[in-house]
Amino acid sequence: MSDDQSQPLNSDNSLLDQRPESSGAPLKIPRFDQEDDWGDEDEKEPKESIISDGVMNRNPRIQRYLVAIEYIGTRFSGAQQQSNCRTVVGVLEDAFHKFIGQPVSIFCSSRTDAGVHALSNVCHVDVERISKRKPDEVLPPHEPTVVIRAVNHFLQKNEGDITVIDVRSVAADFHARYKAQERTYFYRLLSGPECVSTFEKGRAWHIPEELDLSAMQKACKVLVGRHDFSSFRASGCQVVNLLLLISRFSLSIVIVKSHFLLIRDLEELNVAEVDSTPPFPSVVGWGPQNIEASQGFGIPRRHRCFVVTARARSFLYHQVYSPTTLLKSVGTGDITVPDVERILKARTVTAASAMAPACGLYLARVKYDLP
Repeated sequence: MSDDQSQPLNSDNSLLDQRPESSGAPLKIPRFDQEDDWGDEDEKEPKESIISDGVMNRNPRIQRYLVAIEYIGTRFSGAQQQSNCRTVVGVLEDAFHKFIGQPVSIFCSSRTDAGVHALSNVCHVDVERISKRKPDEVLPPHEPTVVIRAVNHFLQKNEGDITVIDVRSVAADFHARYKAQERTYFYRLLSGPECVSTFEKGRAWHIPEELDLSAMQKACKVLVGRHDFSSFRASGCQVVNLLLLISRFSLSIVIVKSHFLLIRDLEELNVAEVDSTPPFPSVVGWGPQNIEASQGFGIPRRHRCFVVTARARSFLYHQVYSPTTLLKSVGTGDITVPDVERILKARTVTAASAMAPACGLYLARVKYDLP
């Protein structure tokens, strides 16, 4: 947290967002929609959040776990808990409830949108182990391997589109959102005129045109670094009179009278061509470049597959969608690299084109400094 501001607001996003996942902060100001939560790895939560989040409760029965999950986002209305909607947190809380016999509250490091997938999203949960026969008896916490097996048992009975991939016991004050040091997203694009494979439905953005990889890589270089990303926020973003000064290691938010900037460090943005999936070794010569017309009957033509990688400490809402849309437009020749520079410098949400669909976006990794 920067010390040069006279009255900085805590980067706890519950101060900016009234959504139900936030953990009990009293201050309410206009909502700031976003893809990820802001925070500094050295910043501590306000005492109100700590108490409401159970950190101050030193009950020896309670163990905090850091839980890594993967999921297919197609049938989820986003990650965070919502009433009357199927969400990642809702399904995970239900599985934990069935495992330990009591309700729990789960806090995600990144709140993905409806339709967005995760190779590894991370959350934390407090679990109190109670003996069914002797309620007053203090039992040791469950081993992480037990948690993985038990929770996955119940998750597989609920559509099976979410899986716990790792669990670690952590200190009572470890917070999945505040302690996250870095987030990495992948975005998959399939290029080619053929219909998308049934196995790829809802897992990538299909681009019928051919994509110019070299031009896309040049456009990436324009966007990497510390910039005002106002052109890349969501059109529905309700930020008013907020100045956000964000660097790799610090974040300070101060209310100002008539000026706002949205400055972020985008540490990595690149695009690469990879093998499309699933690559079955028993099918020799897959791919249009290896198939002769007389020998290729019944063998599907595979699309060219491109993956955009975006890595930063945190992202504005739609900050991954918008650059991907621009890179696609550069790849198809609809716009040029100088056009990307112009859009970035415009600093207005109307400068960028329509958003890429959610189905191609994957939260790939959330990085922590763990012992």
